[in-house]
Amino acid sequence: MSDDIDTEELAGRAATGDAAALDALLTRIGPQVMRQCLRVLPCRQDAEEACQDALLQVARNIGGFAGRSKFSTWLYVVTANCARQTYRSLKRRADEQPTPLLPLDAADPRTTSVIAGSRLDLLDALERLEAHRPELVAPLVLRDLCQLTYDEIADHLAIPVGTLKSRIHDARRHVRASLQAAA
Repeated sequence: MSDDIDTEELAGRAATGDAAALDALLTRIGPQVMRQCLRVLPCRQDAEEACQDALLQVARNIGGFAGRSKFSTWLYVVTANCARQTYRSLKRRADEQPTPLLPLDAADPRTTSVIAGSRLDLLDALERLEAHRPELVAPLVLRDLCQLTYDEIADHLAIPVGTLKSRIHDARRHVRASLQAAA
């Protein structure tokens, strides 16, 4: 528990412009951010890119952390957004590159993790959901990927818990349908 208090205190000091506190905060949260990125992105190099982006966003935007919610909740949101943005960027870059004659980097289904493929399918389903119902994405990501409590998410999004649960239910229904249609 003292680590949480120390992290919250460091975040508060960093938000007021304390450079030493920001350095200590980034060092402390780095492993946690990496673990969260690995939950979302199946490839370690992609997760490392997202982790670096998230830490950079924290450093750039810590002054905007007002302390209305816990720093850890704010960090989960920043990290989840960076991981999803990294996936979008990688997908866009892959789509823009011409298809090689011989797909040297094609995934071998005999050695590709089912979990990794499922994560990519989920990220694609979240992209489709965001195009039609963007208000459903953050609640689902924060609950199912970041594993925050309903109260933490409701506080962060400034919505009642009942509304949050309804949005998560709707999001899961849409994602499930999207995954079934893609199968």
